[in-house]
Amino acid sequence: MGDHGSIHPDDPMRLLANTCISPKTVEFLRSLGYETKRASELGLSTSTDQEIIDYAAKNSMVLITMDLDVGRIIALIWERKPSVILLRLRKPTVENMNKKLSYALNKTMDKLEKGVVVVLEEQRIRIRELPLSEQ
Repeated sequence: MGDHGSIHPDDPMRLLANTCISPKTVEFLRSLGYETKRASELGLSTSTDQEIIDYAAKNSMVLITMDLDVGRIIALIWERKPSVILLRLRKPTVENMNKKLSYALNKTMDKLEKGVVVVLEEQRIRIRELPLSEQ
């Protein structure tokens, strides 16, 4: 399905897909070797954005979302965790998301482990270290 070269079998990156992310994308990420849970699988379907962020941070998970409010909350909490992948795609089809996520995870693995917000757009990837500072 794709190269996930820097994943270590004994220590896979743990991902938390917000409820706006398709179960098909969750399955795709699992097929690449990522330990991936969807918020609904963890009983977080009706949780607030802050509760989902807290869960990801507490459990050392990278949060994947399309919810712009998550980015705003991350900017206010001044923490290094959790890392967040924010999808801002004009064509948010499962196929497009899977392709973009596979590429971005491979390219940003080391940064995600340190604490960043990765904004994934159609033609580019933007990365900002956490905590976010006012600029």
